[in-house]
Amino acid sequence: QVQLVESGGGLVQAGGSLRLSCVASGRTFSSYAMGWFRQAPGKERVFVAAIRRSGDSTYYADSVNGRFTIARDDAKNTVYLQMNNLKPDDPAVYYCAADLKGANLRLAQLYDYWGQGTQVTVSS
Repeated sequence: QVQLVESGGGLVQAGGSLRLSCVASGRTFSSYAMGWFRQAPGKERVFVAAIRRSGDSTYYADSVNGRFTIARDDAKNTVYLQMNNLKPDDPAVYYCAADLKGANLRLAQLYDYWGQGTQVTVSS
């Protein structure tokens, strides 16, 4: 069992930055690939970014590529999402998730554990 707790969301002006954190419980954090997804009101949950267990491979949605960076610190059981140059399309609840098998990190349905989410709001 893995419990995930996100933090770092908030209100930021367009063009600004936020860093989201997701802390995992348990001793097996390094066994999981980690992903970030987001869900805007009335829309489906969509892939944002993911990182493999080794940390040497990362993946991004086209909409955030070049602006967002995912990273992990296994010593702290934490995965981060650095978000720069935030745009009006970015507001959503952001969720982190853990995937043991890592078959396709862009598919939400393959993840094993989810956090409760953190709200990101961007003002224009």
